[in-house]
Amino acid sequence: MTLQLTVPNMACSACGDTITTAIKSIDPAATVTADPKTKRVDIETQASEDSIKQAITDAGYTVA
Repeated sequence: MTLQLTVPNMACSACGDTITTAIKSIDPAATVTADPKTKRVDIETQASEDSIKQAITDAGYTVA
């Protein structure tokens, strides 16, 4: 499943790394591309959308 999420408070590449780590804690095989400029996170995962959103939220970020 491919997800395209917007994370408005992702400000820098370190934020992208934190979000990537949070997602990979749910699905280690996930492919994550986080772009702080567009605030967009593209995810290829087998995990549910709700669990991915929750992992991002738990890491301290907002999913729009």
